Amino acid sequence: MQVISTYRYAKISAFKAREVTREIQGLPAVDALQLLAFIPKKAAPMIAKTLKSAIANAEHNNNLRPELLVIKEAVIGEAPTIKRVRPKARGSAGPIRKRNSHIRIVLTDEVPIVRRSDKPKSTGKAKAKKATVINTPSEAVLESNA
Repeated sequence: MQVISTYRYAKISAFKAREVTREIQGLPAVDALQLLAFIPKKAAPMIAKTLKSAIANAEHNNNLRPELLVIKEAVIGEAPTIKRVRPKARGSAGPIRKRNSHIRIVLTDEVPIVRRSDKPKSTGKAKAKKATVINTPSEAVLESNA
């Protein structure tokens, strides 16, 4: 079952917030909350707030356990931009664009949780490639003269 939570008109540029959502994509919801607590970006608390809301929606509305939830989708969309002007030289005006964004998080319990420690490790050693020796033209000349 999928659970959706949306934070609309967040006062941050979508470009800046997408950097944080890329980090939590596909993680278990509980692990993503712990990770967001240590990310030193303005977007991290906003995304954490939206994620907590999605977890609460899943618990209250659908009786799902938070340990089983995985972030299926974390999307940052652009919201309407607030436009202002700033005085410039010789009576002109320069535009100021205050960008906003919509944060949307989709949780699901249909995807199995795979942690990094659970992944199978490769048992075979990496094969070393043989280095190919290429004679430079100066070495070829020296060998032919000898």
